[in-house]
Amino acid sequence: MAKKDQKAEAAREKDREKWMARLQVRLAMQPGADRAVVLQAVKELTAHYAETGEHPRTAFGDPDAYAVQVAARLVPAERAARARRHNTVVDALDSVSRGAGDIAGL
Repeated sequence: MAKKDQKAEAAREKDREKWMARLQVRLAMQPGADRAVVLQAVKELTAHYAETGEHPRTAFGDPDAYAVQVAARLVPAERAARARRHNTVVDALDSVSRGAGDIAGL
C-alpha cells in the first residue's frame, strides 16, 4: 500500500473512531441509557462496520441524532421516563440550592 493510501486510510479510521466516541458520549447522556446500552450499540456498529466496511456516518448519519434513535430502541420506555423524572427533580433541587446560595451570598 502506498504511503498516500496509508495516510488516507489512517484518516478514515480516525474519523470513524471520532464518530464512535461522539456517539458513545451522546448515548450515555440519554435518559435511562446505561453502560449496557452503550456497549450494545458499539457491538452492533462494530459488527456492521466489519461486515460492510461502511463508515458509520454514511450508514447512520449524525452521531447525535443516531444516539437519540438508539436510545429510543434500546432503553426501555419506563426506565427512560423514570430517568427524565429524576433529572427534572435533581435540576429543580439544584436550582433551589443555587438560589439559596445566591441569597446567602455563598
